[in-house]
Amino acid sequence: MKIKVEIDNIRLDKFLAENTEYSRSLILKMLKDGYVLVNGSVEKPSYKVNIDDEIEIKDGFIKDTKVEAKKMDLDIVYEDDDIMVINKPSGVVVHPGNGNYDNTLVNGLMYYADNLSDGYEEYRPGIVHRIDKDTSGLIIIAKNNKSQEILGEYFKEHSIKREYIALIHGILDSDSVLIDAPIGRDESSRKMMKVTSKNSKSAITHVKVLKRYKNFTLVKCRLETGRTHQIRVHMKYINHPIFNDPIYSKDKATEFGQYLHSYSMEFNHPITNKKMYFECPLPKEFQDTLDSLEEL
Repeated sequence: MKIKVEIDNIRLDKFLAENTEYSRSLILKMLKDGYVLVNGSVEKPSYKVNIDDEIEIKDGFIKDTKVEAKKMDLDIVYEDDDIMVINKPSGVVVHPGNGNYDNTLVNGLMYYADNLSDGYEEYRPGIVHRIDKDTSGLIIIAKNNKSQEILGEYFKEHSIKREYIALIHGILDSDSVLIDAPIGRDESSRKMMKVTSKNSKSAITHVKVLKRYKNFTLVKCRLETGRTHQIRVHMKYINHPIFNDPIYSKDKATEFGQYLHSYSMEFNHPITNKKMYFECPLPKEFQDTLDSLEEL
């Protein structure tokens, strides 16, 4: 695609957002990866275009990352004109990325819903927040940009109450634990996070014991912050990693992955301001494991 500039003194990224069908976030990625040339050269997003500049958008980028709608069985807990609440099964990735553009929750949402918000990044329509691939349970979906904007503010303010249920190794002696330990990237592994003071962000998890088994404890975790892998990292930090966690425990994990379930959510509806509360039962495999522990 080639575009002849007929306007002066506008940032390159803004010009492209106003003169193509691409979102600002996708444009920034194309600029960063060298798929946009101005008069044959790569320029920064802040470059000010000039009349008669020739902009070329090279082929390949969009084709390589195209996301298609795909029929998928969605467990819809709640839906109205503005939001959806989905019970995501373990094993399903929330949004496309890292070469997976075909088998994510977003693909299923695109097939099911006529309207979704633009998402905070390209190829993430409807997505306001995420949970890990092998974490099951509740996730909120925005069906329009207004809902996305307000829900996004809720998450920034930590005003959405989220509770998870986890099965952890060992016996947690205290009935409740407050873990206040900052989390940052583990420099030894790009897949892992860890408790660290280096390049980290505040992370707070409230843990309450639900039941003790032989060698295991069932806990409820309430997030005060929402860092990547927060509960999994914090449980490892206190030497009680989540059962079957393929990354943070020493288990030889099954395909089901970590026994961590997004159990309940409470928040005000982004449009009506009505108080909403949702909860969903544990997945069958999780419950079957608890039942087997009862027999020990």
